[in-house]
Amino acid sequence: MVQPLSGGPTGAPGGPAAEPAAREHPGAREHPGTSGRPPVAYSGEPGAFAEDAVLQFFADPEPLPLASFRAVFEAVRDGRASAGVVPVESSLLGTIRENLDLLWSFDLPIVGELTVPVRLALLALPGERLDTVERVYSISAALAQADEFLRSRPWTVETAYNTAGAAKGIADRRERGAAAVASARVAPLYGLEVIADGIQTGGHNRTRFAVLARRGEESAVRGAARPDAVSGAPRTSLVFAVRNVPGSLYRSLGAFATRGINLWRLESRPWTERGARWEYVFWVDLEGDPADPACAAALAALAEETELVRILGTYPRAAEE
Repeated sequence: MVQPLSGGPTGAPGGPAAEPAAREHPGAREHPGTSGRPPVAYSGEPGAFAEDAVLQFFADPEPLPLASFRAVFEAVRDGRASAGVVPVESSLLGTIRENLDLLWSFDLPIVGELTVPVRLALLALPGERLDTVERVYSISAALAQADEFLRSRPWTVETAYNTAGAAKGIADRRERGAAAVASARVAPLYGLEVIADGIQTGGHNRTRFAVLARRGEESAVRGAARPDAVSGAPRTSLVFAVRNVPGSLYRSLGAFATRGINLWRLESRPWTERGARWEYVFWVDLEGDPADPACAAALAALAEETELVRILGTYPRAAEE
């Protein structure tokens, strides 16, 4: 039987977390929504790329910064946020594994998606120059995306929990000899200057974000979105686990191929509930809606072949620039 995401298991089919543990953000203890606008949770400080995603997807949101990805899921689950926005994939670095694990663990359907261009800059206190910088801070993903530039000088590179958080930390400490890798938009927010711009590797780096809601509130969250953010063709995310018999994965994928349904993404993750048994679940994004007859038939055929099928959400496909 095909099941929607509901009361997910306590474990997660994944590896180590992609985001380091962070301190509790003050916003996590505040009651949002006092402005009358829908509070939308994201991980980081004002100026983070995740805040860009919130502002890009929603028409008039109240961005709610929190200290970690898990805090975003918890805020939506507990009703302190109407929705949450989390990164799930980088075009340069691949999947954000921690958030796949959290999608598995929480009963929060995906109701939308969007992609945000990633353009990185090096920010520092006024008067700082490239040749006076000794230390560079940022989240590990941003450091990896700017690795070619950072290796051009003998800097000490240190991780922070967020790009904007790294910049804010330098500003709060008035730390000389330090710089942060973040969006150039962050600089005026914290009284910093851009000392190098466009430092990311490649010119087409983007991050894909998922928009989360509580079950039963999907329509309300989409109603708060910008019209162009929810105008795309349907896409469905799901997880399935095959039986350990020859040809099971082949027949599972054939359920979609024989009905002309395109699989946009496919990857495997350890099935941790089974322990250290080298068993895996497959995460799939497909082009289609389970309400469509062909897609419904494919999912029914998949359910017959597999041990587990869980639908994480059906949502409008993001528009690509």
